[in-house]
Amino acid sequence: MEKYIPYEKLSKKKQRELDLKRRGSWGSLNPVTRRPKNPKAYDRRKAQSWKKDSGSAPFALFHPLSFRLREIVGLPDPGKELPVELLRSA
Repeated sequence: MEKYIPYEKLSKKKQRELDLKRRGSWGSLNPVTRRPKNPKAYDRRKAQSWKKDSGSAPFALFHPLSFRLREIVGLPDPGKELPVELLRSA
């Protein structure tokens, strides 16, 4: 049987070995504290996202003139069904 030596008097190497033996596994549990984002806080990524948007697509799709252009070009209204002639040619 080995003689008992207080932890404080052990060498650093022996202390580390003992610490590693005593430590267990966290398993699937992650000890890092996680908090939900504060919706009221300023978010730089969200604030700069307007640069990535083209901005022209919603204007072209929902502008009143776009419906007039549909008539000129010959496209059917979005709310109506396609004519049978267009379905056969496709």
